Amino acid sequence: MGDRQNQSRTAAGNTAEPSRAPVKPAQFGARKAAPAEGAKAAQKSSAKAPTNPDSADRRTGAQRRSSGNRPPQSPDRVQTNRNYLIPTDWKWVAAPVIVGSPLASVLTVAMPHWSIILATIVTIAAAFCGNHLAIREREHDFNSQAFTAAAWATILFPLAASGFVFGFWAIYGNLAWPWALAGLVSVNALAATLLSGRVIQHFVGQLSSWAPIAIVDGRPAAFLAFAFATGIAAIVGRHQANINRLRAERSQAKERERNRAEDILRDYEETGQGWFWETDRRGLISYISPSIIATTGKAEEDILGRPFTELFDLDDGDKEGERTLAFHMSARSSFRELGVKAKVTKDERWWSVSGRPAYDGFQNFVGFRGSGTDLTEKKRSAENVNRLAQFDSLTGLANRFQMQETLDKILKSRQERERECSVFLLDLDRFKNVNDTLGHPAGDALLKQVSERLQAAVKQKGRVGRLGGDEFEVIIPGRTSLEMLAHLAHEIIHSLSQPYSIDGQRVVIGASVGVSRAPEDGSTSEDIIRNADLALYAAKDGGRGRYHFYSNDLHSAAEERSALEEDLRDAIANGGLELHYQPVVDSGNDTITGFEALLRWNHPSKGWLSPAKFVPIAEDTGLVNTIGEWAIRMACDDMAQWPSNIRCAVNVSPIQFANPQLPAVIANALARSGVHPSRLELEITESVFLNDDEGTDTMFAALKAIGVRLALDDFGTGYSSLGYLKKAPFDKIKIDQSFVRGATEIGSRNGAIISSITRLAKDLNMDTTAEGVETLDELDLVRALGCSHVQGYIYAKAMNGEDAKQQLSDSVVLMPKGPRSARGHRHTMLRKVVLENDGQFYNATIRNMSTTGALVEGLWNVPAGTRFNLALSETQIVAVTTVWSESERMGVTFALPIHFDGNDMAIKTAASPAFPAEQARKRA
Repeated sequence: MGDRQNQSRTAAGNTAEPSRAPVKPAQFGARKAAPAEGAKAAQKSSAKAPTNPDSADRRTGAQRRSSGNRPPQSPDRVQTNRNYLIPTDWKWVAAPVIVGSPLASVLTVAMPHWSIILATIVTIAAAFCGNHLAIREREHDFNSQAFTAAAWATILFPLAASGFVFGFWAIYGNLAWPWALAGLVSVNALAATLLSGRVIQHFVGQLSSWAPIAIVDGRPAAFLAFAFATGIAAIVGRHQANINRLRAERSQAKERERNRAEDILRDYEETGQGWFWETDRRGLISYISPSIIATTGKAEEDILGRPFTELFDLDDGDKEGERTLAFHMSARSSFRELGVKAKVTKDERWWSVSGRPAYDGFQNFVGFRGSGTDLTEKKRSAENVNRLAQFDSLTGLANRFQMQETLDKILKSRQERERECSVFLLDLDRFKNVNDTLGHPAGDALLKQVSERLQAAVKQKGRVGRLGGDEFEVIIPGRTSLEMLAHLAHEIIHSLSQPYSIDGQRVVIGASVGVSRAPEDGSTSEDIIRNADLALYAAKDGGRGRYHFYSNDLHSAAEERSALEEDLRDAIANGGLELHYQPVVDSGNDTITGFEALLRWNHPSKGWLSPAKFVPIAEDTGLVNTIGEWAIRMACDDMAQWPSNIRCAVNVSPIQFANPQLPAVIANALARSGVHPSRLELEITESVFLNDDEGTDTMFAALKAIGVRLALDDFGTGYSSLGYLKKAPFDKIKIDQSFVRGATEIGSRNGAIISSITRLAKDLNMDTTAEGVETLDELDLVRALGCSHVQGYIYAKAMNGEDAKQQLSDSVVLMPKGPRSARGHRHTMLRKVVLENDGQFYNATIRNMSTTGALVEGLWNVPAGTRFNLALSETQIVAVTTVWSESERMGVTFALPIHFDGNDMAIKTAASPAFPAEQARKRA
């Protein structure tokens, strides 16, 4: 029977040992053996295992499936074991011969012939040789032709020898045929049992055992009967072989299907994609995947037999998963994909658990079976996505979305007093320069440091967020006094304005802050943010590096700015802008050498607007490029109608200078007007060097290649150093009017600065133009200091294109016209004073006064040059000299300048010793 089982397994495919199913019904209510116990049991089992391979193969299918010492095999590669030729119990074939021969001799009192004894010995020897050969065949898996021949011989010789034993004895040894047939039938019965499933071996073995009968008998009838029996056996054997093949195919298919399911589950379990679990009716773990045991960091005996819920660990803030799991297990209801936190010793892990109740054949509840998957990466990914949605990835601060949610939550609170808050909007000053000069990585590093300083300044007072770029927001919940908000804004600006170290380089930026409050400045988040933004713009317009609270007039200013922007767009489209030209005069001979084109806008309702009013709007909205292109074309067209030696200067903004299309715009305007490039002069401010990069040098090279002249405008008022003069190809330096104004005043250093600039320009072969010259003494000074050109009201104000053309037609020489000297700002007042001259006292009234002189009423026809001591009060006495006199009015100049306090009260700087204070008090 052992070989029949073995052969049945062979026909079924004899696959490699499949994996144990993850969940086995037989395990309900029983604890799984501990690993140590299992190892001992395996060693004990292997020690007791039979050495006979066929006996080893007679394990049950469940035993083979539970064995873990064979490697897994894919169900698509199921292979049959080798069909061994010889049964390992072939020695039993000799048993009937050994027993039958002596028994027949005793019963029939017939002694066997010597040939019979020899055949019996051959039978026994061949059978035992076959048995030994079969064992060697399984141990070494021989596959040679010689071994195959020997194996066939061990099948044929015992059976053939047994046939000769009983055939010779029955015919020549007086053994009764019934006994002989009984012996042969016994031998064949054993052979048929041992060769069961081996159709060919069985067929050949039967022939070899019965062939000696026909041979010994020798009659034709015996051979005919033998041939007939052989044919019948062949037919039956072929039919049986087909049956066996079909059975093997069906069994193999079933085995493959079963193994495929088991292998898939095992692979799913071993690869960590999922795991399985099982509990008994009390909720105690009876099975769980080894991968989960390893994850928990505990021994298997510490897991099995413990409550299933002990695998999970949920904090006090999130008990929903634990309550749901406990509910399902107590209610014996199914659950799917329940997210729970794992109780592990290492990193945090999350599992998704599914389970269903199990019942036996009598519908008795026996426990839960289920599976689980690892949610850790999915949860981390979800948390990362949520973090990206809620927080700024660079600084870690709350992003715009979360800050909006925070503000909405405050403003929609149930309690009215909880809806109060303050919002700071911050914008970094000069941050773009860092990005442009040091690169975006340096800008990112700077933003990180800014966020750290901002959080340190705000501390626990509120929430800090980054809106994007260099914009930040701070929300201060609750009511906070204006003094506290102002202090916090000042602290933020001071902290952010301190130097930074970026890649070993010192970087200094600033910050502007706009503040709005709820509910004073709005009740919705949109209103609060908009008003804080308006306050921020006001802070930036006020000079940056400062804070500004929202006020209603800011909204009006914003509306006015918006309306002005729309009007400016209409003016550009409809030709509402004009160019006026102010002459630039040679300081040596007062002849016009050129004009500066100045932008003017005659607003339909507001009249003439200063460029300072609308040019910043054009720069903020990007309209400055369009306006600049129009100005260049218009200046070239007007210049074409002037004499060929007259130049025209056009201002180019930094935004326009950074436009790569600027050289093409200039070349097209010159080509269309036919003006020589050297007649066009581009005035560029120092701010273009803040982005000192290859683009700046490339632009300068492109403009000089066209042939235009370059003038450095507002020299000395920018942020750059003198280093750019080494490489920038300027033809002229324009001295800003801030250095010309007040240069003639006593103690002013402006003259020294102008002198230094002119000498520098001369050494660099550049012209100089002094801007804003309005008085004759200023003109004399700049001439004396070496300025080659003069521009200002002393010669002429800016004029339109037709007047400029007419002026050039009339005369290119302009005579300076204006006051002899500049005077300071005059304060209008009505103050009673006392004047003293040679001991005579006169009452008078001051109508207006500056730091250097005053307009006095009350004295008639005073000669110019008359000296007085003027008593402004009992203690304030100054010496003055009459400059002019008309009727009862006269203008006087102070011997020394005076100063004014905040209430416009004059402070005495000198007193005449000839004018006693006592007399002044009496006369006053």
